[in-house]
Amino acid sequence: MSTNNGVNWTSAGLANQYVYSLVVSGSFLFAGISYYGVYLSIDNGQNWSPSGISYETVGCLALSGNNLYAGTGDFSNEGGVYLSTNFGGNWTSTGLSNHIFRSIAVSGNNIFTGSFYDGLYRSINNGGSWSIVGFPQLSTLALALSGNKIFAGTFGSGVFLSTNNGEIWNDVNNGLTDHYIRSLAISGNNILAGSDEGAFLSTNNGGDWTAAGFSDRIIWSFAVSGNNVFAGTNGSGVFLSTNNGVNWLFAGLSGKRISSLTISGKNIFAGTDYGNGVYLSTDNGGNWVNAGLLNQVINTLASIGNNIFAGTYAGVFLSDNNGGNWISVNNGLTSSHILSLVIKENYIFAGSDSGVLLSTNNGENWLIKNHEFSIVPVVYSLLFANDYVFSGTGGQSVWRRSYADITGIKHISSIVPSSFALEQNFPNPFNPKTIINYQLRITNLVKLTVYDVLGHEVATLVNEKQSPGTYQVEFDGSGFASGFISTNLIQRDLRM
Repeated sequence: MSTNNGVNWTSAGLANQYVYSLVVSGSFLFAGISYYGVYLSIDNGQNWSPSGISYETVGCLALSGNNLYAGTGDFSNEGGVYLSTNFGGNWTSTGLSNHIFRSIAVSGNNIFTGSFYDGLYRSINNGGSWSIVGFPQLSTLALALSGNKIFAGTFGSGVFLSTNNGEIWNDVNNGLTDHYIRSLAISGNNILAGSDEGAFLSTNNGGDWTAAGFSDRIIWSFAVSGNNVFAGTNGSGVFLSTNNGVNWLFAGLSGKRISSLTISGKNIFAGTDYGNGVYLSTDNGGNWVNAGLLNQVINTLASIGNNIFAGTYAGVFLSDNNGGNWISVNNGLTSSHILSLVIKENYIFAGSDSGVLLSTNNGENWLIKNHEFSIVPVVYSLLFANDYVFSGTGGQSVWRRSYADITGIKHISSIVPSSFALEQNFPNPFNPKTIINYQLRITNLVKLTVYDVLGHEVATLVNEKQSPGTYQVEFDGSGFASGFISTNLIQRDLRM
């Protein structure tokens, strides 16, 4: 204890104890102790007495009026958040448990507490209920959308739900006996979660879950077509449900691990592991034929029209004839380990062990889209929802970026100009962003590139087919050194 602004100190008790936190209310001084709970002194630390929560490590304390909050837990004994309304005389659990808490703060009616593993929680009713603020730092292997509800399947902490585009997340795990979630699917009003211990079904937006078969199988993938739901298992092939996941029938490919599924019209494609490639069924799994890519591990499949894309450990492959032939489409890929694919309009997004990539020309070229990631993550899952692109990452939670921002190209006028033109960027000079406008007289394959003062190519902003009109694209140079002086716009006439 110091009485002269820290110039001199004297012992204030609790010798040989790890004191993690202190709070003061009038003459009451509370200390959070390792293993021994909360201690109270009413004489400036001369004497101390136990004040509850014995045999738990109290890592944080906070006061709000007459309410005293304590966060507990350590690596040998996960704890929770407790509330006392009589200055430590009695304590009750707030219901937030099975975590290690190291910080609590109070702001008005909001109580925030930080979990060692799972991020930040908030309560607006004195700890009566809690919700995740942001998202816990978990590996997110699956994402799914139902109306305005975004579901995230995590590897170890079950399913989380956000109804406001990821601002706030709540865990929705009641009845979910396995929290290692590898896949999610929406079928009608039903939500399906594939785990390491089979499938689980919820009919009330994750409020409750019941087992839905496969208790002895890992569910790697789902695909939905009308009332038909296909499930890919670990070594037991494909199963089919015709009633939104309530009952299941075997649908072929026994003995194979089905890592991914996609549906294109009446065709069902199944991606397998360990060198079996892609399989195709045209009769709801009654019969399957091999559709190529032997000796590849198929991590993910996606389809649009007649084009089927496969993400592998050797990059992206494309087939436009139902697997009859495959071509490698890896120009510009910074990683060959493709773990997720999602398609919207002519935009193809790939999640890899080096972040997110985008192609606008069926994979002929790829653009890096990692701006705004604090650390470039491994991207296991991708989702389009409410004008955002969501990325489920390995150990870095869920990230989002607006669809307009990540595509970065605006078609601002469809009036056909008299000539092809690239305008001066504005503002110029700029820090860190600038706008570039250009005009196309005819439909062309267009490539817009940025160069530094030495003539080195540093960024490709556009690489796709575009119709006549005026376009606008934004360039963000915050990740680069200063000295960008030129842009180059190339068009290749499609009539040639």
